[in-house]
Amino acid sequence: MPKVLIADKLSPAAAEIFKNRGLEVDVKPGLTKEELIDIIGDYDGLAVRSACKPDADVIAAATNLKVIGRAGIGVDNIDVKAATAKGIVVMNTPFGNAITTAEHAIAMLFAAARQIPAADRGTQAGEWPKKAFMGTELTAKTLGVIGCGNIGSIVAERALGLKMKVVAYDPFLTEERATDLGVQKVELEQLLARADAITLHTPLTAATKNILSADAIQKTKKGVMIINCARGGLVDEAAVRAGLDSGHISAAAFDVFVEEPAKDNILFGAPNFIATPHLGAATTEAQENVALQIAEQIADYLLTGAISNALNTPSITAEEAPRLKPYADLAEKLGLFAGQIADGGFSDIEIGFEGEPAHLNTKPLTAAAVAGALRPLFTEVNMVSAPEMLKARGVTLTEATRSDSPVYDNLIRIRVKVDGSWRDVAGSIVAGVPKIVEVKGMALDAKFRPVILYVNNVDKPGFIGSLGVMLGDAGINIATFNLGRQSQGEEAVALVGIDAEIPEDVVKKIEALPQVRYVKVLTF
Repeated sequence: MPKVLIADKLSPAAAEIFKNRGLEVDVKPGLTKEELIDIIGDYDGLAVRSACKPDADVIAAATNLKVIGRAGIGVDNIDVKAATAKGIVVMNTPFGNAITTAEHAIAMLFAAARQIPAADRGTQAGEWPKKAFMGTELTAKTLGVIGCGNIGSIVAERALGLKMKVVAYDPFLTEERATDLGVQKVELEQLLARADAITLHTPLTAATKNILSADAIQKTKKGVMIINCARGGLVDEAAVRAGLDSGHISAAAFDVFVEEPAKDNILFGAPNFIATPHLGAATTEAQENVALQIAEQIADYLLTGAISNALNTPSITAEEAPRLKPYADLAEKLGLFAGQIADGGFSDIEIGFEGEPAHLNTKPLTAAAVAGALRPLFTEVNMVSAPEMLKARGVTLTEATRSDSPVYDNLIRIRVKVDGSWRDVAGSIVAGVPKIVEVKGMALDAKFRPVILYVNNVDKPGFIGSLGVMLGDAGINIATFNLGRQSQGEEAVALVGIDAEIPEDVVKKIEALPQVRYVKVLTF
């Protein structure tokens, strides 16, 4: 029975979902790092919010962990790189608190425009400071949205409802989507120059860190308002303080900070600065939604293999998982075949899907094939880490699909480029059994076995007999023997399933046969 640890304060409904789905669950919020390291090896799944921080040390101790689920959007508290390297799927809930966070940004925009917190403090102190506050009307003003994804697009829609003009900077926003939303897609420089108020809705990455730098803030309109309900670190806090003090920035409202909890911050006490303690997702509805959503996602993955909202591996629906499994197994085995005959590395890999697999979700199949191809070089590689490892090494990946296959109902073909020449293998699921059906363009019909002797030879009389004698003299039993050839007397291949590893001296004797061009012992 899979076992899940809830290591943060989540709605009790999350634990009930795990129990109702048949999983064992422990609820232990507030663990220290050392306490988490001591027990994490017992769990298959980990559910967190933002307080628990599964870093590289925790992940190294997570010997059985298969999935980390973040009840929320941001995953900067999780070492995604370390999790990926270990094959741990990292999921989040990008939609569960989107409306709540967007509403908080709009609330902060209103509060900044009308200076509501300061007016409230003065009024409740008995000062009746009516003349001290002159607000800004939002109607007809231009809102600059940095990051127009799920939350940013909701903010844009709400702002349009307030009769504001909206310009958006997002490298991934298409012109078609911008038109549908009713916003104008612009470059960052244009947004800075035009916006009366700027709101940020992008994750914190190397590319977005300090996207509102001191230099960027200098390019904004005098009197600009800045709203950050996304992530601390997107804005240079010292530059915002300087802008507030000088009056260049008329108001700023932040829900997030570089260091949290923010007990002390350079922005605190600045004129027209509003702060809330990371309340963007803090509504009853949102917390219930993300808790339920992450519990279902973790349970689905551990029980069915379905993957949704993962940051480091392709998504797979519960309906797809059973259909993909045999093809993923075939793809991984073919990749392992190709990786072993690559003899130490390859510069390019091509993966083709024909027939039935071409109509499925091929991304996880490609990940399985790449994992297999890299395993002879990197034993710890897995479906999750493989695509990133391939990219990091500059290997070119090409994928292709073909709706039907000339011979088989289904076919997966893998080619690797070694020193300028291609080496290829193809396989198919035949009567439910994964088989090798083509090597170097030569047709054959071979089952995968734990050990296969692969021989590329010239089709001349005496080869099969000589090979059989050598294996027999070495006490190696032949389980299967499959042949393919171009035509009589030309190039041929032999896949010999054997019951034991072949000693190196026997391999060298086979290599010395006059008909032999290449020999490799393959393991699966």
